[in-house]
Amino acid sequence: MDGKGLIVQASVKSAIYVAIGGNLTIAALPDLRSTLEAGVRALGAAGLFVAARSSWWQSPAWPPPVAGEIAQPDYLNAMVRIDTILSPRDLLARLHTIEQDFGRVRRGRWDARPLDLDLIDYAGRVSPGDAMGEPVLPHPRATGRLFVLLPLQEIAPDWRDPASGRSIATLIEAADPIKINKLS
Repeated sequence: MDGKGLIVQASVKSAIYVAIGGNLTIAALPDLRSTLEAGVRALGAAGLFVAARSSWWQSPAWPPPVAGEIAQPDYLNAMVRIDTILSPRDLLARLHTIEQDFGRVRRGRWDARPLDLDLIDYAGRVSPGDAMGEPVLPHPRATGRLFVLLPLQEIAPDWRDPASGRSIATLIEAADPIKINKLS
């Protein structure tokens, strides 16, 4: 807050980034994009100010199915920059609550889901996480995933991985190649 009691928006250098994605619709909405857009609105309804959102990006489910497995539907992904006064632990708990409100049940790491909210970067903090719910920061697998990096680059082209200091452009060049399409 500034001296006048006004909330001052966080700068990009101290921004909080949350990846949003999913590959299942919920019954009340007509399609996956509608489901995820409702997820973005749910962030705001939960007191998290959405300052920016990337385009939607479509990619195959990760990891690819192994022989004998049924392929999951494609994912839609985006990145949002949010402002909040919540701690990383409380923010992660709020994100998990929103996921549950959309019908997410955590069974396995790569299960299909209607809504996935991942805390990617909390104002540049680096943390190993702990048993008390403090998240690992930055997200430990974000830097190798194009479906995270491309939407992030769209809203934060100068972002650097807080843990390694590497630029987003360098991370994109080194990421596992996947078929990914920018939708809007």
